[in-house]
Amino acid sequence: MSTTVMATSCNYWEDLRKQARQLENELDLKLVSFSKLCTSYRGGHDQQERDSRSESFGPFQDNVLVAMTSEVEQLLSKLSAVNDKMAEYTNTPGALSHNAALMHTLQRHRDILQDYTHEFHKTKSNFVSLREREDLLGSVHRDIEFYKSSSGVNNRKSELFLKEHEHLRNSNSLIDNAISIAMATKENITFQRGMLKSIQTRVTTLANRFPAINSLIQKINLRKRRDSLILGGVIGICTILLLLYTFH
Repeated sequence: MSTTVMATSCNYWEDLRKQARQLENELDLKLVSFSKLCTSYRGGHDQQERDSRSESFGPFQDNVLVAMTSEVEQLLSKLSAVNDKMAEYTNTPGALSHNAALMHTLQRHRDILQDYTHEFHKTKSNFVSLREREDLLGSVHRDIEFYKSSSGVNNRKSELFLKEHEHLRNSNSLIDNAISIAMATKENITFQRGMLKSIQTRVTTLANRFPAINSLIQKINLRKRRDSLILGGVIGICTILLLLYTFH
């Protein structure tokens, strides 16, 4: 009967060890995947890479991360429970004869559990810090880009205003030049008018002083009028004849 109890007890211990090793293997794989998932968010120093990474690390990846975190925590909890059962087994009467070896095995599994727990919390903490830093950098960059875009719009408006001001100034300059030319032309015409009046006055004076010259001038004027009348009459007659010939 004692042999059967010991065999059953040994089988129970082996089952616990198998469960512990199985959970440890699963934890090892899960932690490697969890570390890779968290590390995939690292890297890239410019905003374009951060934006592309943020787009790829979207809601689906967040859900995967949450699910994997939950799985790792459950495995850690199960492994802790198995270790507790192994600790309880070392205190049973049937295991006292092998207590030293059992305690050594139990301590090794506890160390493994502690290492996995520490690695999990360290990776998770590093990822949270990295994510917060990346979010902060992304927010700062977006603020800078918004400021630059706003400044660009303001600069564009300023450039348009400056160009419009330059056009107005050029128009004013052209108007001033036109006014200056008009004033100079007016002064020139006034000066020429004064000269013509002066010449006319002198001619009138000379004509009054010399009646013969005045008479000659009058004859010249009469001849010019007569020539004009004759020339007008000839042109009129020629025009009438041409019209009669055309409509005949």
